[in-house]
Amino acid sequence: MDHKHDHSHRQHDHGTHGGAPAQADPGKAIDPVCGMQVTIKPEARQRDYEGQTFYFCSDGCQSKFDGDPWFYASGAAVKVEKSAPAGTQWTCPMHPEIVRDEPGACPICGMALEPMIPSDEPSHELTDFTRRLWVSVAAAVPLLILTMGEMVGIPVRDWIGHRTAAWLEFLLATPIVLWAARPFFQRGLDSFINRSPNMWTLISLGVGAAYLYSLFATFLPGIFPEEYRMGGMVGTYYEAAVVIVALVFVGQVLELRARERTGDAIRALMDLAPKTARRILPDGSEYDAPLENIVAGDLLRVRPGDSVPVDGEVVEGRSSLDESMITGEPVPVEKVQGDRVTGGTINKNGTLAIRATDVGADTVLSQIVQMVAGARRSKAPIQGLADRVSAIFVPAVVVIAIAAFVVWLIFGPSPSYVFAVASAVSVLIIACPCALGLATPISITTAAGRGAQAGVLVKNAEALELMADVDTLIVDKTGTLTEGKPALTDVTSFGDVPEDELLAAAAALERASEHPLAEAIVEGAKARGLSLGNGEEFEAVTGKGVIGKVDGRDVALGNNALMTSRGIDCDTGEETADRLRGEGKTAMFVALDGRLAGLVAVADPIKPTAEAAIRDLHDLGIKVIMATGDNERTALAVASRLGIDEVRAGMLPEGKKDLIDGLRGKGDKVAMAGDGVNDAPALAAADVGIAMGTGADVAVESAGLTLLGGDLTGIVRARKLAVATMRNIRQNLFFAFIYNAAGIPVAAGLLYPIFGLLLSPMIAAAAMSLSSVSVIANALRLKRVDL
Repeated sequence: MDHKHDHSHRQHDHGTHGGAPAQADPGKAIDPVCGMQVTIKPEARQRDYEGQTFYFCSDGCQSKFDGDPWFYASGAAVKVEKSAPAGTQWTCPMHPEIVRDEPGACPICGMALEPMIPSDEPSHELTDFTRRLWVSVAAAVPLLILTMGEMVGIPVRDWIGHRTAAWLEFLLATPIVLWAARPFFQRGLDSFINRSPNMWTLISLGVGAAYLYSLFATFLPGIFPEEYRMGGMVGTYYEAAVVIVALVFVGQVLELRARERTGDAIRALMDLAPKTARRILPDGSEYDAPLENIVAGDLLRVRPGDSVPVDGEVVEGRSSLDESMITGEPVPVEKVQGDRVTGGTINKNGTLAIRATDVGADTVLSQIVQMVAGARRSKAPIQGLADRVSAIFVPAVVVIAIAAFVVWLIFGPSPSYVFAVASAVSVLIIACPCALGLATPISITTAAGRGAQAGVLVKNAEALELMADVDTLIVDKTGTLTEGKPALTDVTSFGDVPEDELLAAAAALERASEHPLAEAIVEGAKARGLSLGNGEEFEAVTGKGVIGKVDGRDVALGNNALMTSRGIDCDTGEETADRLRGEGKTAMFVALDGRLAGLVAVADPIKPTAEAAIRDLHDLGIKVIMATGDNERTALAVASRLGIDEVRAGMLPEGKKDLIDGLRGKGDKVAMAGDGVNDAPALAAADVGIAMGTGADVAVESAGLTLLGGDLTGIVRARKLAVATMRNIRQNLFFAFIYNAAGIPVAAGLLYPIFGLLLSPMIAAAAMSLSSVSVIANALRLKRVDL
């Protein structure tokens, strides 16, 4: 059977796919999946499809072909392959100029690099550091019992003897220092090589100094001065090295988990698009094809309840689409032949056939994904504050240690080198940042708990850092200032028909519709306890309203255009309708038996706490801007009631993001509050994203802060929490250094010539412990902060 491919019928009916794969040499075939040449022989992997035989280089290629044979046989795969993105690259969240072809650590700050292209892959560093954390904790606990058990009535050291205890400490600490802490030493070495002192410089110096000092104390105690020995033994500080490692891992795992959750927003966005699309072949047959195999020009079927797979144009059918992911508005949009549809939107009731126009990275949804990923990469974590302090502190400590070594070596008593080494090591130990790795995470963890009690979910540390300085707040309307669900607000009769009878007739007719406005009318009638009649001959008139019969009476409900098309005069109701529209409501005329009987109005109610929240935000000096996809008239009506400073109506996702970028470009510190998928890019682009917990999952994932109950007054509480937390973190960083810095001169031997006092490493370790206790105690005060 001929192995060459005949594409004439596909090229005629499906010309957008391009040509077939390249022709093979005689006696060989082209694998339609990967494009490799395959020798034709009886045992070769092969499949028959539409009278042709195709050959494959591997089981994997054959399996892909079996999943979508038409796609590969038509040559469409060639087009997809040519448009496929390049390999993933990694960049640093703090230093976007750093770009690498593989994961690793930033050479400037030592942070783990993140993929530039959104990915579902888990963080390998989080997995690795979590494992190293538990191993470190497993060693730290028995070490602390060995060294400090006597303080709590467990004198293990006395039971087993000091020498045996020292050997046990050595055996427990060595794997932690040489294996668990290896990434710390690597990053510390990189900081020296790249001349960029940071947190890792201090950690590697501190851990290394404590461990090396303890090694000498264990195996060469005789080289130490007599004042360093107790009963012939020199104190060891293996537990200091191991506890430092464990505490730093605690901070790193907390930070990596927060960064890992950033990827949840991207995954939530990706999940809006279905994994498959129903392709319609030229012969009219249909099948579900993998989404990645869809190319521009494909004819696709979108059934009721399905997500639209890609951007396209309707070629057949009529339906309503939930486009809230783009507009943020809950009202479905009617779609007929010639209308554009967007991938990720939801088809409500009808069936559509669409022609794919934009696929893969070109879809609106993919561009939103890229916006979120790009905005996230531009943010700096709060740990940068510690690194900025370290940039000064680290060189100063190293210089002092070297100076102490030289001075003791030249002027110290015999044996001077022993005093020189001991004083230099003491300086490094007392300066070791035991509390530095704990300073930020402990405050963030405590603040997150306090915030949750007040209805504010803290997702990452930088959100709190930046929230303290915000001067401009951008809010969406639907679901943020309003309830996000239309409700019946007004029923007005223009004649002798009672309001309840008018509403009952409208609700009976709308009961057959799935439109949210119809649902609001039906629910409003039920709330009044009305009995609904039987609706018949229901018909939805696209863009105008609905018509039908209720208990034998002709009923029409809709806009002025619907009434005019049925010869019904609306002049008597126009003034009332205009007044209601000016209040931000949707007014719909109701006609009974060909005569205007009245109107009903539906609106998205303003949240009861919104007005007070806006007033409080103004009192805090924050400017409030409404940016909504709704029409200007409705937006202005809501804004005037709430006292909002500026209104930007009819805005699409990219418009909101551009607004934020413009404000930030002028130097404003911008927070964005929203609840819809359409808000995700803006939430990510703002200095601080604030999601309403009652909204879309992707909005919550894109934001740094979430108001759990959807209560806008939570923004005020978030501001207070942010200010208190940042003050607390700065205090912690002060405590993390002050004891160590105050002890450095003593450790260097400054008091020895006057008082004959040398600071032993035990005192240095005590100073480190005291700084950690101070940091923890101070952070716990956040539990009582008044919000």
